[in-house]
Amino acid sequence: MTSRRRFFILFFLLPIALCTHCRSRADGYLHASGIYIVEGNGTKIQLRGMGLGGWLVPEGYMLQTSAFANSPTEFRNAVVNLVGAANADTFFAQYRSTFVQRKDIDSLARWGFNSVRLPMHYNLLTSTPGVYLTPGFAIIDSLLAWCEANRLYLILDLHCAPGGQNSGNISDYQGFPSLWESADLQQWTAELWKEIAARYATRTWIGGYDLLNETAWSFSGGNTPLRDLLVRITDSIRTVDRNHMIFAEGNWYATDFSGLAPAWDTNMAWSFHKYWNPNDYAAFQGYLTLRATTNTPLWMGESGENSNQWFTNAIQLMEGYQIGWSWWTLKKIETISAPLSVKKHAGFDALIKFWSGTGPKPTEATALNSLLAQAQLFDAGLCVLHPDMLHAMFVQTKTVARTPWRTNAIPGTIFASDYDMGHAGQAYLDADFENTGGSGGSAYNSGWTYRNDGVDIEACTDAGGNGFDVGWTNPGEFLAYTVNVATTGVYNATLRVASGASGGSVKISIDGTDVTPAVSVPGTGGWQAWQTRITPDFSLTAGTHDLKVHFLTANVNLNRLEFILKGTAVEDVQSAPLEFHLEQNTPNPFNPGSDIRYQISEPSIVRLAVYDLLGRAVAILVNERKEPGTYTVRFDGSGLASGVYVYRLTAGPSVAVRTMVLVR
Repeated sequence: MTSRRRFFILFFLLPIALCTHCRSRADGYLHASGIYIVEGNGTKIQLRGMGLGGWLVPEGYMLQTSAFANSPTEFRNAVVNLVGAANADTFFAQYRSTFVQRKDIDSLARWGFNSVRLPMHYNLLTSTPGVYLTPGFAIIDSLLAWCEANRLYLILDLHCAPGGQNSGNISDYQGFPSLWESADLQQWTAELWKEIAARYATRTWIGGYDLLNETAWSFSGGNTPLRDLLVRITDSIRTVDRNHMIFAEGNWYATDFSGLAPAWDTNMAWSFHKYWNPNDYAAFQGYLTLRATTNTPLWMGESGENSNQWFTNAIQLMEGYQIGWSWWTLKKIETISAPLSVKKHAGFDALIKFWSGTGPKPTEATALNSLLAQAQLFDAGLCVLHPDMLHAMFVQTKTVARTPWRTNAIPGTIFASDYDMGHAGQAYLDADFENTGGSGGSAYNSGWTYRNDGVDIEACTDAGGNGFDVGWTNPGEFLAYTVNVATTGVYNATLRVASGASGGSVKISIDGTDVTPAVSVPGTGGWQAWQTRITPDFSLTAGTHDLKVHFLTANVNLNRLEFILKGTAVEDVQSAPLEFHLEQNTPNPFNPGSDIRYQISEPSIVRLAVYDLLGRAVAILVNERKEPGTYTVRFDGSGLASGVYVYRLTAGPSVAVRTMVLVR
C-alpha cells in the first residue's frame, strides 16, 4: 500500500476512533462561572481547539520564506514586486479561499475538536478608522457558518492589531509607531473590536473575543498600559455585546500577567500560551494561582511546535487542571507538527530560491502560475494527514496502549518507520523526544519527516523501501510493532542497514524474549550505503505479537526488515546448521558489565579471553569443552581502567577477534 493511500484511509477512519469526544451542546453562550468556562445551561466544558494560523496572517516559517519575508506584509511585498499588485490580489484571494474550507472544519469536528481559534489581521477588516471591509468580514461569516454546522465554538483572535502589539512578524510590526506608541492606533483597535462585537453579538457559536495576541513590549512601570487598553477594548465591546466572553492575554507572548489583576469583567478568562517548557506543575503554578486569586477561568490559547509526546503530556496536565486549550496550527508547508502537511510545489520552491538569491528570476507569468499552483496545494484533500499527532492529542492522553501505524504481517516486510503509535517508552524509545529547553532548545527530531515523535526519520534512497529510514540511533533505543504472524514455523529476517561510521548492532525480540542474537552491522561506507544482514533461524507462533527492534549501539540506520518463512516444523530450528560466530558485545561502550555472545558449530575446546592493548590477558571467560550451540557470557570490567579491550574466541582451528570499549 502506498503511503498516500494509507494516509487517505486513515484520514477517514481516524475520525471514527476519535468521535467519542463528540456530543450535542446546549444552546446559549459560553461564559465564565467562577474558575470554569461553561456552556449556556451551566455545564462545564473542556475546550479542545485548533488555531487556523497562516490563513489570514501568513507567517514566514509556515511558508518557508523566513529568510527574506517573515511577516505578512513582507511576503505580500515580495509577491507584488514579482507579479504586480493585481496578480498579487489574485494569488492571495486564491490562497485564502483554499487554505480553510468547509471540509477543514468538518474534519476538525470529526477528529474531536470542539472549538476553533481564528487569528485575524486588522487590515482585512478595516482600511482606516471607521471604514470596514466587507470581504474580510465575509470570511468570518463563512467560517462561523461552518462552525455552527459542526457545533464548534469560534473564538476570534486579533493577531495583528494596528501598529503591531509586539515588534515581531507575528503582529506584522512595521516600525514606529507601534500600537503602544500611538493613542490613535489604540482608539482604532477599540473601535474595530466594537464593530466585530456588534456584528456577532447574538451568534451563540462565537465562543468569545481574544483581544490581543501575544503582546511583547517593555512598558516602563509594569503592565499598566496593557491592562488599560484591554479594559478599554472590553468597555467598547460591552456597549454592543454583553453576551460573549473576553479572553485577555498577558505580556511577553501571553506569559506575564503581573499587574493585570483583578479581573475587570464578570465574563472573562485569562489566556496564556505554552511553548517549549517542561510539562510539570511548575509550568502552570503561576497561572493556577492567578485563577484562584481572581476567581476567573484559564484558557491556554496557543501551544504546539513540539513532539507528540510533549503534546500528550501537556494536554493531560491541562485537562487535569481543567484548563481548556487551543493548538497551533492546522497546516503548514512540509511539516510534521501539524495535522496537515502542505506539499511544496516545485515552482514555488524556485520562487523561494529566487527570493533567497540562489536562483534565477522567473517571468511574471511563470511566477504567477507557481503561486497559484502552491495556493491550490493548501486544499486539505491534497495535504498529507499526520494521524500520529491526532493520536497523541486524543488517544494517548487517555491510554498507554499502542495503536498500529499500519498492518504489519509476517511473513512480509516491516518498514522501520512504521512502528506503532503510542507513548515514548511504549511504542518507541528515543534519547531526545521533546523540547523542554525553550525557544531554540535542543531538537527532539533530526530527520523532520514522516512522523512527529522523537524517532529520527529521514528520506531514504534504498530501493525497495518506503522512502524513509530510521537514523541517528543511540544505544538502548527501540522501535515497537504490533505484528500478525500468519503461520507457526521457522523464520529468518533480513535487515536493510547502513552505517557511515564504525558500524554497530541490533537485535529482535518477540513478546519480550530475544529471538535473535545481536545482528552485527558493519561500517557500510555511508548512511545511505545499504547492505543486507541475515539473522539466524528462529521460531514464531501464529497470532498477534509484540515485536521490538533494539538498537544496541549507535551508528545504525535501519530501513526495513523482511521476515521469511523457512519451514513449518519447529524441529527445523534444531536442524538448521550452526556456524562459528562471535558477536559484538552489548552494550558497547559499557560500564562495568557487558554480554558477549558466541556460536560454535561442532564440539570443541573453547577459549574466550579478554586482553588489553598491550596483549595482557585481563580475564579468561571460557576455557572448557563445549557442545555445538549459542552461548552468552558476562564480562565484568570492574577494576579495569577506561579504554579499548580485545576479546578473542578460539574453538578448535577457528579464531575470531573483536574490540570493545569500557567507559568510566
